[in-house]
Amino acid sequence: MSDRGYRRPRPLSPLREHLRDTFWFAPTMGFVSVFVLWLVASEVDDAIVAFFRREEAYDDLETLISFSQDAKTIVTQISSAMLTFIGVVFSISLVAVQMASGQLTPRVVRIFVRSRISKATLTVFLATFLFSLLVLASYESETDPRRVVSVPLLQSLLTLVLVGLSLLLFVVYVSSTLRLMQVGPVVDRIARDSFRVLGRMPRGPGGSEGLGARTGQVMYEGRAGVLRDVNTARLVRVARRQGVVLRLIPRIGDFVVPGTPMFAVHGGAVPPRHRLRSAVSVSVERTLHQDLAFGLRQLTDIALRALSTSVNDPTTAVQCLDRIVQFLAVVVRLPLGTVHHRDRTGQVRLVQEGPEWEDLVDLAFEEIRWCVAGSPQVSRRLLAGLDDLLLLAPEERKQPLVRHRALLVEAVERSVPVAADREFALRPDRQGIG
Repeated sequence: MSDRGYRRPRPLSPLREHLRDTFWFAPTMGFVSVFVLWLVASEVDDAIVAFFRREEAYDDLETLISFSQDAKTIVTQISSAMLTFIGVVFSISLVAVQMASGQLTPRVVRIFVRSRISKATLTVFLATFLFSLLVLASYESETDPRRVVSVPLLQSLLTLVLVGLSLLLFVVYVSSTLRLMQVGPVVDRIARDSFRVLGRMPRGPGGSEGLGARTGQVMYEGRAGVLRDVNTARLVRVARRQGVVLRLIPRIGDFVVPGTPMFAVHGGAVPPRHRLRSAVSVSVERTLHQDLAFGLRQLTDIALRALSTSVNDPTTAVQCLDRIVQFLAVVVRLPLGTVHHRDRTGQVRLVQEGPEWEDLVDLAFEEIRWCVAGSPQVSRRLLAGLDDLLLLAPEERKQPLVRHRALLVEAVERSVPVAADREFALRPDRQGIG
């Protein structure tokens, strides 16, 4: 693989990526923001009342009091109905997500969890409810303009604005949730996320030259789980200070258990374990943050479920194959496999194993190929995809594609006894059966 230049690696596991996989952070920030907004609005309302009392404009102040009292009825209705509305909307949404996960794959739930629209809608709904309660607490029983201290005028207007924003987001949220139940938008979202991962993944020269003698290893300590991501910039800094080269033994997406090797150390003493431990993130399931193969894994899972006898939906499998072929067509000429992360001087400090081209091809086609013998629509689309990739692939990457094509032809010939049916099933067609 060719060297793409000595660029200091940027962190590939920023805090924002971990927060996007949570559903509590956005509402919490919404609560804080709405409380600050209420404090500011209260100060502004107090200043307005103080101005009118200074000017002795009691008639105008009485008009504002009348308006705020009328708005109080609306705010009261909002505060009592908003929480019920939130419960109904998100209960129905969770049922829709459950149906989508049963129809496609349980891993589509992560799309809902990471959706900005879902988080923004929940945040605004809860913020509207909390703000309306705070506004109700601001109302005074005193209505005499010469004695009143605060009139929640701006607060009432902001409550109405939040209600309007809630209604707008509700429409957008329903549309987004309905799209989650459609195959096309889901596989398109998975493909776009995969390309986003591909765009920020580092690529560099492979091999093991220059690592030096292996001088130690670091065992994993922590809870068992899937290696979700590593902070490459931090690991490079640790290795540079120690004067060693670190090699990450498991791949991103591997399941690791305590006591198994995590890092091999080359060329010096083992760095402090606490610095290495903080640079490794383990979770209960894989994510697309640094896992290049996880997008293909999801698309393959959806295709396999569609080809199962209980579902029998070959058109969905064809849609998945469209995106699989698209992804492989992009990576067919890119350097894959081992990546060398370098420090600012160009010295290799971290070696990380990644999927090779053959690994991606096997992941994309092996399991699907086992299920397509009885589905001419899928076999025709699979053959067309393999032929397209063979046209794009350089000579050194054609062998896995040729192997899968030959095995597919052999499987169809073995399972379809009628010659005319075999010929039909083995005719490449990008639409399956157009």
